[in-house]
Amino acid sequence: MAVLKVIEVLSNSEKSWEDATKKAVKQASKSLSNIRSVYVQDQSASVKNGEVTEFRVNLKITFEIE
Repeated sequence: MAVLKVIEVLSNSEKSWEDATKKAVKQASKSLSNIRSVYVQDQSASVKNGEVTEFRVNLKITFEIE
């Protein structure tokens, strides 16, 4: 039987929400093993002078506990 844990992570990117998600998973995988899935809970963006300057995501990362 597998035991799974869920953590909440925030990430940002100047490129896209997808890039912010990939950056979060890459960083989390440095200290977590057996990541099973990621759920994008929320998305937002920063705007400056009428232009989007930063994409932000709030993620839930699920991983298996050994």
